[in-house]
Amino acid sequence: MAKAVSTRFSIVKRSKGQSAVEKSSYISRCSLTSEYTGEIYKPKYHEDLVHSEISLPEHAPKEFADRSILWNSVEQVEKNKNAQLARMVKLNMPNAWSYDLAVATVRDYVQEHFVSKGMCAEWAVHDSYNEQTGQRNLHAHIMLTLRPLEQDGTWGEKQKKVYVLDKNRERVPVMDKKTGQQKVDKQNRKQWKCNTVATTDWNSLDNAKKWRAEWAERINTTNEQIGLDEKWEHRSYKEQGIDRLPTIHLGAVASALERKGIRTERGDMNRSIMEHNRLLESAKAALEVAEQTVERLKVVKTKTVNFVRKVSNEVLDMIDRMAERKPTLLLPIVKGKYISSISNRDALLNFDNARSYVKEYQIDSFSTLATLKGAKIKEHDELEQRTQTRSQKIARLKALAKAYSECEAYKTVAAQSGSLSGLKKLKFDKEHEQDLSMYQAKRKKLTTLLNGEKVTPKAWRSKCDTLIKEQQTDERSMSRKAVEIAFAEVLENNHKQLTLMEENESHKQGRSIKRKKEQEV
Repeated sequence: MAKAVSTRFSIVKRSKGQSAVEKSSYISRCSLTSEYTGEIYKPKYHEDLVHSEISLPEHAPKEFADRSILWNSVEQVEKNKNAQLARMVKLNMPNAWSYDLAVATVRDYVQEHFVSKGMCAEWAVHDSYNEQTGQRNLHAHIMLTLRPLEQDGTWGEKQKKVYVLDKNRERVPVMDKKTGQQKVDKQNRKQWKCNTVATTDWNSLDNAKKWRAEWAERINTTNEQIGLDEKWEHRSYKEQGIDRLPTIHLGAVASALERKGIRTERGDMNRSIMEHNRLLESAKAALEVAEQTVERLKVVKTKTVNFVRKVSNEVLDMIDRMAERKPTLLLPIVKGKYISSISNRDALLNFDNARSYVKEYQIDSFSTLATLKGAKIKEHDELEQRTQTRSQKIARLKALAKAYSECEAYKTVAAQSGSLSGLKKLKFDKEHEQDLSMYQAKRKKLTTLLNGEKVTPKAWRSKCDTLIKEQQTDERSMSRKAVEIAFAEVLENNHKQLTLMEENESHKQGRSIKRKKEQEV
């Protein structure tokens, strides 16, 4: 069954006490001050932020690249107490995507469907953990302006007044029923019938379905390119004829309470929906349940073995203790270039994979792990420097080959001109003036690129092919190094998180004992 795309569209409304600056602070995880209200907004969370960025149309003021300036400008231009300030869009995406791929895909989507239409956009990629489902949730928030920007960088109108015209193409007056005369306003100006027309089609009701469908198509195209066998569907379960209920959006307040372990009405509703869907899918999930049972037996076996033997490896011991508390290892939310380049992050979180990694590299302590990580980073960075230098060489060879080919296209005309003299040459040159001019320009470009080097197109192609093969080999090696480093980063993060968990458990147990003693007294 294809996975359903989850999207949510909403409008930031001043009438509901909402602020564009506040929403920007929320998705970017930055502290911002609203000049309109004077309030300072500080984000409550930051650990799930993968990337944030602002994308602007070409004619937008450069200072709008600062989110504070952009959204304060939006709030200042809106004067009404019930003004609509911005549009919010939330999109989910495959958890198997690397952070780099997620950021690049969202950036292209925002540029194509919003910025190219004239909207200013702030967007962010988050990777949070869903306590209800026990899964990570890679998703994007997009915040869009509602007013068009004029070419001079000033804000335009959301809507304009269009006069009603009669059959003679003349304006129709607004008549006073009592007096039979044309109405006038307080400034004694005559009133004419008119309609309000939106200046853009951004608020069209069809846009939500269109943007949702385009996002599903973008996901499927990207999955095909990276070889991920996972189809996504923009239609709802009902539209697909699937007897499955969608969960409801918790909202910021309910989500915060649920994270603290406090049950909410909306959370209970989602749990009921999830239980309903589970029952509907039980027949299809028989094989999956059996496989999960086998995996649980493996875990029980591993725990039993660990119980009877003395643990001499502190890294393996940490993995086993974490397996008792969590279904997978915890992924550090970082902006580093190593984990961000990994597509299959789930493999990094698998306990068996982590144990195999520790055993393969003979890691017996976190000190050994840190030493291994440092060595792998050095090897990776050396490969990266080598590939960057080689890329420049490949680019130059390709540029030489292209310049030579372009020059050759006009060489015959130039040679023919050189073989003539007198009036024949003058006549020929006049008839082929454009081609001869192009030849001179292409030849000049080739000469500049050569910089004294001989013209050897065959040697260039051969050398370029060799460099490309070397590049591919080094890139594969870099990918392997990145995975090795990412495993080390995951293990170090889980060591730190486990320490905090055990400290909290110890404090909680101490408080429980203290309360029990007080009750006995």
